[in-house]
Amino acid sequence: MAEEAKNGGGAALATQGHGTGGVAAGTAIVVPDAVQNPGLPPHRKRVTDLDGKKEKRAERIVYSLFYISVLGSIGAVLAYMFFPIESGELEAIRLQTMFVGIGMTLALLAVGIGAVHWGKALMADHESIDLRHPVSSDEETRKASGEIFEIADKESGFSRRTLVRNSLLGALIAFPIPGITLLRGLAPQDQDPVVLLKHTMWDKGVRLARDGGGAIVGAPIRAADVTIGSVFHVVPENLGEASHVLDEKAKAIVLLMRLDADDLHPSSGRENWAYDGIVAYSKVCTHVGCPVALYEQHTHHLLCPCHQSQFDVSHEAKVIFGPAKRPLPQLPITVDDEGYLVAQSDFTEPVGPSFWERLK
Repeated sequence: MAEEAKNGGGAALATQGHGTGGVAAGTAIVVPDAVQNPGLPPHRKRVTDLDGKKEKRAERIVYSLFYISVLGSIGAVLAYMFFPIESGELEAIRLQTMFVGIGMTLALLAVGIGAVHWGKALMADHESIDLRHPVSSDEETRKASGEIFEIADKESGFSRRTLVRNSLLGALIAFPIPGITLLRGLAPQDQDPVVLLKHTMWDKGVRLARDGGGAIVGAPIRAADVTIGSVFHVVPENLGEASHVLDEKAKAIVLLMRLDADDLHPSSGRENWAYDGIVAYSKVCTHVGCPVALYEQHTHHLLCPCHQSQFDVSHEAKVIFGPAKRPLPQLPITVDDEGYLVAQSDFTEPVGPSFWERLK
């Protein structure tokens, strides 16, 4: 009975709502205009709107931050120059990393804080509604767009506040310079990159050894130790003889895998580059040089974690997905008299990114 009364009451309210122009919401009736729109709260002016001195102070803070950003960018470039790392000394590497990092952090942090403070303290402070509407490319719309830019310029004070504008432009021009400068260290300037990347420490008879991390060379690898589905990170056994071990390792690092020999599809001339299903490919991605290290045993795919390029190991590491445009270079291997895996030769093509200009 209570349920019926409740339902009956709801029906009565609904009927009453229909009669008064209300809208049923559950068991309640919402009458139009029953709740008035309170509107926006009273606008509270900022201290920079009320006090001209504080406005000038905020302006000085903003352009000072932008100039600090410029100094940070210049400082990063100077740190790169004053602490060269070509010698390979650990202390120089640490100092350059620290001071270049501090300079770039200061450059980005200062320009970011300055932009936020500009927006909160100096730009126009009023509420507005930006209505969406179809935009065509006729003359009237283009004129309206121009007016929008003029209003934005007026509200931001971009043209009026010359110190803020010029310091911002200087900061935006300066902060990419450290990154551009650091690109110089990616390859020597006095050597042909094709020659540099084509020749590694691999040579005929050099044993394949486990990568011990850093400059450490592990034990050589026997073919019998490589099981189907296993993956080894491999370096030349003679890597320790290099004058710049890490530089040579970056070029010579290899991934070693074993598949069922029937799953391999070598092209003409490469039939003997593998040994009993064991293959070796450069670990350096041909896109931008990231380490390719993720192997999927069932599909025989190698994945580069940086930009998701995928290579098919069963078909000479050809590219099957992603931005890479060239297969991973293959290292021809065989075994010596003691059963250790050895290289037949160096790579037959340059390792690393494909954007290098290459000799034909």
